[in-house]
Amino acid sequence: MPRREKDWVVCQHDAAAIAALSGGAKVSPVVAQLLLNREISEPETAKRFLDASLTQLHAPMALPGVPEAAARIWTAIQGKEKICIFGDYDADGVTGTAVLISLIERLGGSSEFYIPHRLEEGYGLNAEALQSRKANGVSLVVTVDCGITAVDEALEARRLGLDLIVTDHHEPKDTLPDALAIVHPRKPGSDYPFAGLSGSGVAFKLAWAIAQLASGSDKVTPELREFLQDAVGIAALGLVADVVPLREENRIFVRYGLNRLAANPPLGLKALIDIAEVKRDKILAEDVSFRIAPRLNAAGRLGCAMLVVELLTTRNPARARELAMALDGFNSQRQLLERRITAQAKELVEESGWHDSAAIVLGSPEWHAGVVGIVASRLVEHYGRPVILIALKAGDELSTGSGRSLPGFELHTALKSCESLLASYGGHAMAAGVRLLPSNLEAFRARLCEVATKTYQGAAPTPQLLLDAEVPLSSMSLNLLRDLDRLEPYGCENPRPRFQATRVTVDGIPKKVGQGERHVSLRLRQGNTSLRAIAFGQGERFDELAEPGAEFVIAFTPRLNEWQGYKSVQIEVVDFRKL
Repeated sequence: MPRREKDWVVCQHDAAAIAALSGGAKVSPVVAQLLLNREISEPETAKRFLDASLTQLHAPMALPGVPEAAARIWTAIQGKEKICIFGDYDADGVTGTAVLISLIERLGGSSEFYIPHRLEEGYGLNAEALQSRKANGVSLVVTVDCGITAVDEALEARRLGLDLIVTDHHEPKDTLPDALAIVHPRKPGSDYPFAGLSGSGVAFKLAWAIAQLASGSDKVTPELREFLQDAVGIAALGLVADVVPLREENRIFVRYGLNRLAANPPLGLKALIDIAEVKRDKILAEDVSFRIAPRLNAAGRLGCAMLVVELLTTRNPARARELAMALDGFNSQRQLLERRITAQAKELVEESGWHDSAAIVLGSPEWHAGVVGIVASRLVEHYGRPVILIALKAGDELSTGSGRSLPGFELHTALKSCESLLASYGGHAMAAGVRLLPSNLEAFRARLCEVATKTYQGAAPTPQLLLDAEVPLSSMSLNLLRDLDRLEPYGCENPRPRFQATRVTVDGIPKKVGQGERHVSLRLRQGNTSLRAIAFGQGERFDELAEPGAEFVIAFTPRLNEWQGYKSVQIEVVDFRKL
């Protein structure tokens, strides 16, 4: 089946509203127009969004559970109790773990960290790990980015005499774990003003509160202030990697944090940035999404994420380089696996006819559990349906899967309707993990498709590609790019601006580029304007672009191209249609 076409939707513009916001917020009409497209219409709201000042962060003690958690951790630090920071294996979990471990070490506490092995232990707390931590002399366990559904494991911790603090941001179930404290922005009964923090954001808030207790004041000591400024940068990596909405506190964390990372990266991250060929003078959220986070996540997908925490905390330059190279190697392996599994999954969908289903559920014993989540994302983009992929185990052993969704279908809620067929599940609206017996796969597929059909009242809706405006290529200038930079950082709920241009032709001969010839490099012409362009992931549509004399309407985003000191505008083609 060919990829599913999207409905292109060009945002409507209100000239009077643009003029009012432009004058009230003192921004250019272009920026005002883009803010309105992002449902920011009040001048004061626009100013807060664009300024994204650290002073706008909410007090850490206001986050539910933080006062109790910070007090217990500070007592443990002072008493030299052994604290275990138990993190998730993804980038969000390991960055939050690194923040808390580094702070405890700086304050003279006794600590260790533990990241479960994805393939051997699975997600989150487990009884065996708690038992081994108790045997290792631990008296306090603090989770990062996991634990909100660990009801049985919390009971085991209590039986072992371990104090348990849960810090998480995933969706809670009806019953909360019986923990000493639960730190969660959406804890039932909470009125915390921002619900969208990631696991690393929650961990940073807890670290901030501990630093206040250690300083004996809401205003922390100069040394701890420097530490927290660096920690914002580490937390920003997790926030971007976890694709949380870049609004309010998240936007502040990421904007300030990426600037801090560019100025003062920790040793391990500096080595990884160099290997990933990221420009260190200005780190963008997209650099994290496409270059840094995949390398941080690769270790947890294919090996042991403990290496990532070590990378983020090491003070040994040689070890930093060694770890960065290891993560880069894991990422290369991950890319090969991802391409193979994606091809197999598409072939399976097309052979089975499941592309007509409201949801897609696939399983194979040949698939790697650490990669199926990424492949699910690729299939959601291709087919415009929620997708869950299962890495099946031999016989009828519990198997692990990952799912991705799209707006309008809350995956975590849908899985609740399937829980009788699942050993466990967890996650949030757009991404989730499951464990099930292979013998339940067919019934699970039928149940999820039934839920999706009911949700969509028939077939899944056609996915949309939202475009900010119809513009001529001749308007693409360096001045425009400087205006657009005011909206950085881009990400979830604040996408990079996308525009539409009509009656565009290919200037010269395009060529396939990149590993596996997945991308297309070309020049595009509209009237007297000719610009360099790149069409990422469009290699399979090369013949359309190479057709002599063809005219297109393109969806694109402008980019700054720098070469040997010369700056110019090039465009990234997001999608195109033949006229």
